[in-house]
Amino acid sequence: MSDFLTRMKETARADKKTVVLPEGEDPRIVEAARTIVAEDLANLIILGDAAQVDVEGVTVIDPATSDRRQAYADALYELRKAKGMTPEQAFEQVADATYFGTMMIRQGDADGLVSGACHSTANTLRPALQILKTAPGTKLVSSFFIMCTPAAEYGEGGTLLFADCGLNIAPDADQLSEIALSSAATWKSFMSDEPHVAMLSYSTMGSAGGDTAERVQEATRLAREKAPELSLDGDLQLDAALEESVGRLKAPGSTVAGKANVLVFPDLAAGNIGYKLVQRFARAEAYGPLLQGIARPVNDLSRGCSADDIVGVVAITAVQAQMA
Repeated sequence: MSDFLTRMKETARADKKTVVLPEGEDPRIVEAARTIVAEDLANLIILGDAAQVDVEGVTVIDPATSDRRQAYADALYELRKAKGMTPEQAFEQVADATYFGTMMIRQGDADGLVSGACHSTANTLRPALQILKTAPGTKLVSSFFIMCTPAAEYGEGGTLLFADCGLNIAPDADQLSEIALSSAATWKSFMSDEPHVAMLSYSTMGSAGGDTAERVQEATRLAREKAPELSLDGDLQLDAALEESVGRLKAPGSTVAGKANVLVFPDLAAGNIGYKLVQRFARAEAYGPLLQGIARPVNDLSRGCSADDIVGVVAITAVQAQMA
């Protein structure tokens, strides 16, 4: 287990929060719940059939039969009636476990939600955006992975943040700049090192042309305008971002080259492929996709996640809830 996850677990235990898992039908959720209870990481609520979720120390709620369903439906109707939702539709909607779990957060009955083991990112994100909305000052919701690698010379002892690897397919320059700023803020909330943000491309400091390189260069310019105090540079190739000798050669004078700890990929294809390559070939621990920019902690899971991955994301979510 990485030093990062050890620290997340210790922090989660120090001020336990309530995390809801809306996928009680998935056996990985049940397995993870046993570990979470044993390690005392969070107060867990699992949504599903109590007969199928046999975990001591966990609260199990069936949304369809819960005595909270009507109150949640009434609150959802008030939130969504301007969009055309009827009271009857609201009552049906909160029978959906992810909507029910998100309403639990809205109504103060839970602090965070983790979903995605057997549901799509859209199914996790849609209720969060409709009910919880974006955080103040946030223009764009994006995703990130915390990558804990055995290569201690990179990032903070081998830990880096990769964004966006799970949500925004083809961000324009302004969206890419917002992903960079959110990722830097996320890094500061979790880690002891200051963020050094690399805006990645196949080009370093304009060494190659093309639409992608030019978009990353424009995103870098915009991000610097928005946060001039931030250590951020681009466009940078990956080796220039991470390797000090290559950084000195390709980007002399850069404050980021050779010491990046936050890697912002130019699009979803690059980010998603990149994190999976590092996860598989470098045997990295990959926690995410975690979401940034939502008003309260809601996090996605990869559908290929393991029970251990779920434990890690719940611990991180609990820590995010402490900071909310």
